[in-house]
Amino acid sequence: MEPSGLPKNLLTLRTKTFNLIKERSFSRGKVVLSSGKESDYYLDLKPTMLHGEGIELLCTLIFEKLKKLPVDYFGGLEIGAVPLLSPLAMIAFDKGRQIPGFFVRKTVKTHGTKKLIEGVLEGELHDKRVVILDDVTTLGGSALKAVNAVKEVGAKVVLVLSIVDREEGAAELFKAHNVPFEALFRASEFMRATEPPAS
Repeated sequence: MEPSGLPKNLLTLRTKTFNLIKERSFSRGKVVLSSGKESDYYLDLKPTMLHGEGIELLCTLIFEKLKKLPVDYFGGLEIGAVPLLSPLAMIAFDKGRQIPGFFVRKTVKTHGTKKLIEGVLEGELHDKRVVILDDVTTLGGSALKAVNAVKEVGAKVVLVLSIVDREEGAAELFKAHNVPFEALFRASEFMRATEPPAS
């Protein structure tokens, strides 16, 4: 069963998702990023990920990538990956794949189970093939924290998948760590699409 109202053609699906991200999550203008760097534009994927159509489009596009991979689990660092997890698991299940999700805390939980990785049982990721998701990658440090956390419990990372790569070093970082990296979109695509008209 296809998700309601979604285009069946992959290129059309990508274009529709791109336009929604451009409308809801991309803006030009000087801004200081969390890294302290100044940028000419800002990407905030949350308004797209917390939008009904937006999350369905994104997770369907992500699943199109995952369905070609030998993947057992997907997850990522809080908070960027968290809005994707439940909808993506549901879409995968609707398409006949059982791919559970998890998220990695930035710091170990200080009470209760004191877990770093949430959503899976103790030892569940050992020897499993994992995809790490991120909403926006800049240098790749956030996703690398998740990569290292799952490797610590014996998982094999088959891919780091970003929704939008700012093209500022993430690809090089993951190459240096021998981890495959892909992005659904690149920041330069949104910059080109929002160029002011020539006078």
